[in-house]
Amino acid sequence: MSESTHEPVAGRPLILIACMLAMFMAAIEVTIVATAMPTIVAELGGFAQFSWVFSIYLLTQAVSVPIYGRLADIWGRKRVFFIGTSLFLLGSVLCGFAPGMQWLILFRAVQGLGAGAIMPLTATIVADVYRPEERASIQGWLSSVWGVSAIVGPLSGAWIVQHLNWAAIFWVNVPIGIVSMLMLARWFSEPGHHQQQRLNLAGSGLMMLSVTALLAALLQAQEPGWWSLCLFVLAALAGWALVRHEKHAPEPLFPHAIWQSRTLLAGNMGNLAIGAAMMGISAFLPTWIQGVNGGTPLQAGSALAMMSIGWPLASTFSGRLMHRTSYRFTAQTGSLLLIIGTGLLLLLNSHSSIFQSGLTAFVIGSGMGMTSTTFLISVQNSAHHSIRGICTASIMFSRLLGSALGTAVMGAVLNYNLLIRLPDRQDPVQQVMSHAERAAMGAQGLAEVTGQIAASLHWVFAVSVIIATASLIVSRALPVKRPGD
Repeated sequence: MSESTHEPVAGRPLILIACMLAMFMAAIEVTIVATAMPTIVAELGGFAQFSWVFSIYLLTQAVSVPIYGRLADIWGRKRVFFIGTSLFLLGSVLCGFAPGMQWLILFRAVQGLGAGAIMPLTATIVADVYRPEERASIQGWLSSVWGVSAIVGPLSGAWIVQHLNWAAIFWVNVPIGIVSMLMLARWFSEPGHHQQQRLNLAGSGLMMLSVTALLAALLQAQEPGWWSLCLFVLAALAGWALVRHEKHAPEPLFPHAIWQSRTLLAGNMGNLAIGAAMMGISAFLPTWIQGVNGGTPLQAGSALAMMSIGWPLASTFSGRLMHRTSYRFTAQTGSLLLIIGTGLLLLLNSHSSIFQSGLTAFVIGSGMGMTSTTFLISVQNSAHHSIRGICTASIMFSRLLGSALGTAVMGAVLNYNLLIRLPDRQDPVQQVMSHAERAAMGAQGLAEVTGQIAASLHWVFAVSVIIATASLIVSRALPVKRPGD
């Protein structure tokens, strides 16, 4: 019997709600912690290690995503989801008790290891209980979680640090995670897994070594040195060893079907491009608004939030468009929106309004929502149940890796341009961000510095356009068929 003829699973709406709660818990973590970090640093100290609170979370999450996806195919979705969520909640509780910045970084690593299970497993569970022709529409509900978290996260984080202890920003995850697990324990039942496979420990170790070295090198790319070069070499050697191992392994970490299917390859390459292009706006649009336009952090956050609003709206629309046209047409439409949106970044100038920045962010978010949903649904619908977990996880992993690559490449482009254009100024972006230093420059000096920063950022935005164009090229590999065909 084909998937499309399966009877609807009982309690599907409750399973969907449980997955949305889990996704919300993981999605809000980044924004709520970012809001509270100044308060945390004031109490714990260790400002020099500030960035590692976020970096270690991203690193451990990215490394663990493919492993959880493979384990879900071998052990079953529910068991692996419970393991990952429990680890995430343990890390959350420990973060609230951290006595110093080093301990907080360690506990954030634990939290990230758990978060690596939440996103791919929730998407896989939803794909298991909904038929192929229904998944595109349901994805709009899942994407809406990101829009809500982008708004609720900063607001709730600010309220908590003002009225409660900062530890509460981590502990608020606990009841949400427990409710999600209880709902899935009650309503989600899956057939017994009869796969006799075991996790490929050698492949997993090589993958973790390669990805950890690569991400660590990318995180240090702003300050290149011998350490970065050594990490890149280690990542390349471990990656080469992984490829050789996977070719001959009887139970490869990444099933051969992933490399043999144009749809699966396109889905991964497309999300790599989306993740990289996304950083052109996520990391550098706030810099433009605050540094070039002289806006406030609130204005920068408001403009950026428009991306999180456009994403779920376009994701919902893409579900309908897929049913009326095809995977390829929908992905190409989203890619065109992404190209237009990143192109609009090049039209920003020192007199651009917050409305123009917000509109640009909305168009980019719409393009990302449409393309990411289409790539994910096409992969899930073409993957057999026995490998759907690792295929879904590979999509999430590709986007995380793309974000890290995009941040490193665009950061290097910005720094190089600033070095050429403003060789006598050390950290000019930080100078224009400071109200005191900005005022001390005088009108002419400020205009000169912001003009050079704007020109440098335009090169960053040009790289975003090139990466967005790559998603259009990749989308041509998707099949000309609709969900359920």
